[in-house]
Amino acid sequence: MMLAAGLGGLCLGMPAPAAAAPTAKPKTALVAFDASPFPFDGRPLPGQDKPFFDVEKDGRRGRTSARGGTVYWEDATYSDRRVLLYIPAGFDPARPGLMLVFLHGNQTILERDVVARQQVPRQLAQSGLNAVLVVPQLAVDALDSTAGKFHEAGHFRRFVEAAAIQLARLHGDRRAAKAIDALPVVIVAYSGGYYPAAWVLRQGGLGDRLRGVIIMDGLYGDLDKFADWIAGHEAAFFLSAHSRSSREENADFQRILTERGIHFTTSLPAKLTPGTVAFVGSPDEVVHRDFVSNAWVEDPLKVVLARIAGYPRTAPSAKAKRRDPAR
Repeated sequence: MMLAAGLGGLCLGMPAPAAAAPTAKPKTALVAFDASPFPFDGRPLPGQDKPFFDVEKDGRRGRTSARGGTVYWEDATYSDRRVLLYIPAGFDPARPGLMLVFLHGNQTILERDVVARQQVPRQLAQSGLNAVLVVPQLAVDALDSTAGKFHEAGHFRRFVEAAAIQLARLHGDRRAAKAIDALPVVIVAYSGGYYPAAWVLRQGGLGDRLRGVIIMDGLYGDLDKFADWIAGHEAAFFLSAHSRSSREENADFQRILTERGIHFTTSLPAKLTPGTVAFVGSPDEVVHRDFVSNAWVEDPLKVVLARIAGYPRTAPSAKAKRRDPAR
């Protein structure tokens, strides 16, 4: 006779429900989010006293770019709610994993630049990291780094929660939902993506769920926000890789960290572990526009992601465990 055990609704002798299996094929989707950074209501940005939209013509609202004076219209530039979701083949919700949130730079369209030109999904897939990818569309194809609703306290947390729901749907196995919902987060910010990243660190509301920040040639300002976050999150890692485009600002930031007594290294560590703070320079000939795909090495994002410790997509073999991971 089967005896009721009362343990989580299971009975003695009954096997525990199987965990969701690793994904057999990569899965990609563009999904409109209610919790996206745009549309944005146009209130003045922090530190400014004028509305975000400073032009109105024929019933349309627009924003004058600080770079060149171009007017970007709300309907064409600041209304795209789409988010790129990607789950690589072999992602295993039963193993420790991460949610990567990629904050793109200026003049970007998700399909054209993040997927086709920078090949961010491919680099994640080839890194071997057990992670899923989330890329919100920020200002569409514009010279504008504004953070939209990511300026608002707690909005990034709501965005991540919405991403977990949509990723679970994309995965297709309801047994994976709980694991995806609990994934720690790592932010990767390229170029102008530093600005929304800075505001996410200041008031995004993720707390200790945010385990690391990777800046790809984008530490152009808001250095106090990045320094404050590093000082307050000793269990997280921070990496800034740069070309000559942001070399001066990276040097300034290193001086700030030195003044605060925060130790850092100026080379790529063998492993990115909790507490790591590192800077990686690139040769003068490296082109800023190409930095995500070709910097101090080819596919630098893949190389960096492969160094994040503790989240391999598959369990290492005994032979791999004996091999020096830095070679």
